Amino acid sequence: MNRLVLRLSFLFFALPGLGWSQESPQLHLPRVTLSAGMHLIQAQVAATNEQRATGLMFRKEMPTSEGMLFVFEQPSSQCFWMKNTLLPLTAAFVADDGTIVNLADMKPQTTNSHCSAKPVRYVLEMNQGWFAKRGIKAGSKLGGQPFGRRP
Repeated sequence: MNRLVLRLSFLFFALPGLGWSQESPQLHLPRVTLSAGMHLIQAQVAATNEQRATGLMFRKEMPTSEGMLFVFEQPSSQCFWMKNTLLPLTAAFVADDGTIVNLADMKPQTTNSHCSAKPVRYVLEMNQGWFAKRGIKAGSKLGGQPFGRRP
């Protein structure tokens, strides 16, 4: 009986650790080059439910011209929060043609929702301030393969 309790205890404490990879950043997603005016962005593409759920969580740093493009199957109201995200980010909610619908600055490690002003299929997260420093705002257009234009 003691052996059974010991084995079950091991499984109880060890098995959750097997999925520990979810508590580390995802760094090997496919990439796409986007443009915002004359600025180029190297964006990782999060296209599956699991990739989108993990997003940029657990990252301690991100290069200036890099970000993450979240791709959804169809346009709908998209809402993002920052639990387990360590970096301050700005989310650009983007229409199918690459037009930025609205931008939202998001504080790290919070559960406040930041939502699109209308249904969108794409959300681009960049380091907070990246868009503002370049004069990119709602109404600006992004280019690149997902939006039908080359950067």
